[in-house]
Amino acid sequence: MNATLQIALLALVPVCMLFAGSAALFFRAKTVASFLQLFGAGCLVIVVLTHLSEALRLFPWMNWGRPHSIGHYLDFWSAVLGLTLFPVGYLFHTLTKS
Repeated sequence: MNATLQIALLALVPVCMLFAGSAALFFRAKTVASFLQLFGAGCLVIVVLTHLSEALRLFPWMNWGRPHSIGHYLDFWSAVLGLTLFPVGYLFHTLTKS
């Protein structure tokens, strides 16, 4: 088993927990903050799935791991959005919570 696959499988558990918690929060209180949190967590799930696809060599036409490829940009922008929107949503939820 290669290192990319091990790291992706290890990261899958906490990311899925973040996504499940964000989904529960969103379905309980449909606010902008909970949507941002859910969308950010979904982007982080996409990051983990792209790394799993890279390690398992799924969808080779996406050229995983190569600069300026579809797979690279999908991974990069999902990580940027996930690491931006999840904390922003969490912060807004915490500040607006009664």
